[in-house]
Amino acid sequence: MLYAIFCEDVENSLPLRQATRPAHLERIQQLVDEGRLLAAGPHPALDTEDPGDAGFTGSLIIAEFDSLKAASAWADSDPYVTAGVFRHVLVKPYKRVLP
Repeated sequence: MLYAIFCEDVENSLPLRQATRPAHLERIQQLVDEGRLLAAGPHPALDTEDPGDAGFTGSLIIAEFDSLKAASAWADSDPYVTAGVFRHVLVKPYKRVLP
């Protein structure tokens, strides 16, 4: 089943994001390689593709997991969580309807 992982950043998270990004992306790439990732990306702090020093306010990951428990465990061990980038993470079942 698909699960949406909603992540909210701490204030001024950009330096932490930049330092932890390679490990975070490596982990996301594993989902890609396994054919389990539907979508992933950050929420820019400004209404632009490149928010510069304003950074990001959070992230969204939609991926396939065996259960809500498995999705939550995966999210809890993300490098952005362990580094303190995310202040809050919410995992919810997701039903894809379109396209």
